[in-house]
Order: sequence, then structure tokens, then C-alpha cells
Amino acid sequence: MKEFACRPALWVALCMCWLVPQGLIYSQTNKEDLPAAFMENPGGSGIFSKIFGRFQARSVAPLTLENSPRLENLIRDGKLELTLSEAIALALENNLDVAVQRFIPTFAQTDLVRSKAGQSPRGFTGSSTPGGLTAGAIGAGITGSGSGSGVGSAGGISGGGGSVSVGSSGNFDPSVSFNFSWDRTVSPLNTIQVSGVPTVTGKTTAFSASFAQLFAYGTSYTLSLTGQAQQSTQKNLIFNPASVTRFSVGANQPLLNGFGRLANERYIWVARNNTRVSQNVFRAQVIATVVAVENAYWDLAAQQLQIRVAEEALAVAQQLYKDNQYRQEVGTMSALDVTSAESEVAARTRDLTIASTNLQFQEANLKSILAKKVSPTLDAATVVIEDQMPEPKESDIPDLETALATALESRTELLTAEVNQQNQQISVDFTEDSLRPSLAVFGLYAGSGLRGTSSADPTSTTGLSNAFGQSFTAEYPEYAGGFNIGIPLRNRSAQADNLRAQLEANQMRITSQRSRNTASLEVRKAIIGLIQGKAQVEAARKAASLARQMWEGEQKKLEAGASTSYQVILRERDYTTAQQAEVSATVAYAKAIVEMDRARGITVERNGIEYTDALSGNVSKMPVTPFSLQLQNKEAR
Repeated sequence: MKEFACRPALWVALCMCWLVPQGLIYSQTNKEDLPAAFMENPGGSGIFSKIFGRFQARSVAPLTLENSPRLENLIRDGKLELTLSEAIALALENNLDVAVQRFIPTFAQTDLVRSKAGQSPRGFTGSSTPGGLTAGAIGAGITGSGSGSGVGSAGGISGGGGSVSVGSSGNFDPSVSFNFSWDRTVSPLNTIQVSGVPTVTGKTTAFSASFAQLFAYGTSYTLSLTGQAQQSTQKNLIFNPASVTRFSVGANQPLLNGFGRLANERYIWVARNNTRVSQNVFRAQVIATVVAVENAYWDLAAQQLQIRVAEEALAVAQQLYKDNQYRQEVGTMSALDVTSAESEVAARTRDLTIASTNLQFQEANLKSILAKKVSPTLDAATVVIEDQMPEPKESDIPDLETALATALESRTELLTAEVNQQNQQISVDFTEDSLRPSLAVFGLYAGSGLRGTSSADPTSTTGLSNAFGQSFTAEYPEYAGGFNIGIPLRNRSAQADNLRAQLEANQMRITSQRSRNTASLEVRKAIIGLIQGKAQVEAARKAASLARQMWEGEQKKLEAGASTSYQVILRERDYTTAQQAEVSATVAYAKAIVEMDRARGITVERNGIEYTDALSGNVSKMPVTPFSLQLQNKEAR
């Protein structure tokens, strides 16, 4: 036991056997942090495949720009019959804006994997990686470049130590490097006192290996192993050929600047926060798309009603024209009245043409939202709206305080702003930590070895393994330790970075408050819009009913000879205008409900959308909209 204790290199070897696996374990990434492409090893499942698979590109799922089968299945006999739930499902599967933003959460996952390796995240649209986190060049990660001493003095012509410094080295992902070389040199000498000959020919075969690792609190260590096989024409060498070896272990620990998880895991914290941001960014796109689908759906429903109104108006005008022609033939009406009726037919034909073309535009708009590309079959299909526009009711108008609280808890931009403020606070804390001087302690152990063929006894030959034995058994040890400290005399750069980080944090707080105010204003406007919309629908329906009564009454007066054709035309126009106003008020109310959900940030929940379905682009659970429920309840009654 005493002999074992006097061999510190054996203790170092045991530490090496423990540290290397620990470094490999520490560098592993949790499976939940991995994108799908990381889950499968491209090299296979064998041990060698797993090792070499780390150096192969990961493949992503194949990209498809074809419409989902659901779209083609809904087209029957040249008609695309759509409920609002089906329209939303189609948008989640096919909308290109959603498809583009679907990559964002995966971007965030790759950033997290990258930051766990010790590198800075690359970011994505909507994310925040504060510039104050970067110490040095933009894009730099958490990487040390220092190391211990090199081959050492074994095999030289003089011994002795010198100044030693072991800096921070390695990364969160441990690294191993190897080097091998062969060298032959012929050197003319200006003296023969040392070598004994005027010209020296040397052959050297050398190799080196190193392992480096950095940990969360700034601790880093390096292991290095070097060996040389030397053969020379020099005289007076103890060993020729000779084997020169060195084994060293160096460690560095910052104590002030650079110490702790904040300094070394700051990018991981930001990247993890940004995974939440990525979900909010994608969720915001889903909300925007669903709102666009709902508005386009109701616009198309309204346009179909407008065509019905235009067709009815044209049919009434045509009937009046025929009646006036008959009255002219029997001599109870003048030709001017017939001309007025004919003019009205032309005007109503024009209105029907405009309504038909507007319908085509609304159909094209809705199809573009629901499809990755418009196929000939889809282009030729007529969209049939199956859900009815909502009936105004008091329960549609939420309580103001409740709606405001919901918006402040659910709005994606507010959630993103909150996370970005957390990222900025990390920057403030890091730049404050960077104000401190740098102080680090370090230690180094090295063991050298020198063996070979003895010049005194050529029959006595030892090799490289014997030299390594000397290195590992501390026959020729080197122990070093110390500290280094760096004190910036003015520290203006760090002070400026910290001041800027604080100013940026205040700026973000103001921006966040502005967003909260905007959200509150939008909620209030949405509630007012619902109140106005409900009143407008009720008034428009009343006005349409009265206009119809006046038009029917005027027709009866005309048949009794107490009115003129012109008066009937005017009443009919009033009735048509009232019908159009009713349609406009109804669709405005439907859109007001859509806006109310958007303002509160609950569009996804209100429409029964599963986040996982939206993210995968494969709807397994059909969305259930409030409008669909209303229709189902009405049909059940």
C-alpha cells in the first residue's frame, strides 16, 4: 500500500478513467431536446455504427408539396362541401404559411442541441439571443483554448523547469485529437562538442493524443499523451535508438470571472427559453391562419347570400317587366313604365354579374388558403358552405375584466415578450458577472519516460512500452500548480456591456407594456364590435322586414291602380338594399366573434385544435368550432 501511495501517477490514471466517461456522460443531450432527425442513427444500431454515425449527416423527413388526401376526398360531383371545421383542418394540413413556420420549433431544438455542445444558438425569426451574452467575437461559444506544456524535456541535453500555465480548454462536447508524424533530418553542426560529429542524421516517429472537457462551473481539464521514437547519428547518447514519452493531466478552475453556471451555461438557458418562444411563434401563425380561414369562410358564405339576394331581385324585376308589358298591351300602362321596368332588369342583371364574379374571387381566396397548390380538380370545384352564420346572442359578449385577464395570459406576443425579458435578464446578470477580474487556479501533473538501446550495453534494449511505464509510474514526475489573475485597470468595455444590457432590458419592458396596452385595447374594441354587430344585425333584420312589407304593399297598390311602376321599383330597390345590409351585418358579426377570440388569444382552444396535429400537419382530431356546435344544436332541435 505504501508503494502504491508513492506512485501518484496511478492515482492520476484512475482519475483519467473516471473523468473521461464523466465527460462523455455530461455531454449527452436529453432525448426530449432532440429534433426528430437526431432520434435515428444514420449508421445503424451497432456500436461502430453509433460511433461513426456521429460524423454523418442527419436526414430530415421528405418534403411534400402535394395536398393532403382530405382535400380531394371532400370534392364530390364537382363540389367542395365544407364545414368550418373541415376548412380549418384543411388549412392546418396544407396552408403554406403554417408549413413554413412548422420548421421553427425544430430550429429551436437544433439550437438547444448546439448550445449544449457549448456553442451559441443561431436563433430564428421571433427569438431573442441578447448580444451581451457574447464575450468576444460575435457567434463565439463556450470554448477554452489553453493547455498544459508540450512534449517536455525528456531526452534533451539539459533538465529544469520553467514557467507553467494551464488555461481553460475544451468544450461541453469532449474532444479527442490524434497526431502522427515521421521525420528524417540531416543537419550540419558548427561544433562537435555535444554530438561528437559535424553532421547529424536523425529519424523521428512521433504521435500524440489529447482529450479535453469543459464543465458547467468552468472547470476544465486536458489529458495528453505523447511518444517519440528517435534514432540519430550523434555520439555520446545514452540511448540510441531512444523512446521518449510524456503523459500529462492539466486542470483549470476560474474563481471570479467565468465561474459558475451562469457564465458557462448562459446559451443553454437562452436556447431552452427560445424553445418556448418557438412554440409561441408557431402558435401565432396557426392563429393567424385560422382567423384568415374563418374570415374567408364567412366572406364566401356572405357572397353566396348576396347572389341569392341578387337572383331574387332579378327575378322580381323580370316579373315586373313582364307584368308591365301585359298592362301596356291591354292599355293600362304607358310604354315609359315598361322601359323603366326593363332598365331595372338590366341593373339587376349587372348586380348579379358583379355578385357572381365576387363569389369566384372569394372561392379562389379560400382555396388558396386551404391548399398547397390548386389542382385542376380543385380549381373547377364549386365551394359549398355548409355552416350557417351565427345568430347574435348575449353569451357571445364576454365580461370585460375576464376577457382582459384571458388576453394577458394567452396572447402569444405577450408570452414571447415575457420569455425575451428572461433572456435579457440572463444577459444583465452575465455582463455584471463579467465586471469581475479574472482569477483562476490550475494544476499540472506530467510524467516523462526515456528508454531505448543503451550505448554502454547495445545488447540491453528497451522500447516504447518501457518508456510509457516510466511516464505512468512517475519515475520522472513533474508537478506544477499556480494561479493567474487578470485585472482590467479601467474595465470600460465590461461596464459598457453591462450598461447596455440594462438599457436593453428597460427597453424590452417598455415594449412589453406597449404590447399589453395594445392587447387590452384590441379586447375592448372587439367587445364594442360585438355589441355594435349584434345591434346592427337586429336593426338590419327589422329594416329588411319592413322594406319587404312596403314593397309588397306597393305592389298591391299598383295592382289596384293606386301606384306606379316606378314606385314599385323604388320599393323593390329599398328591399334589395335592406337585404344586402342584413347580409353585411350578419357577416360582420361573425367576423366580430372571430376577432374576439383572436383578441383574447384563444382561437386555437375555441376551435378545438390540437397543437400536436397542427405541428405535424396531420389532423387526427377534427376541430370543433363554436359555429359547428351551434349548427349541430340547431339541427338536433
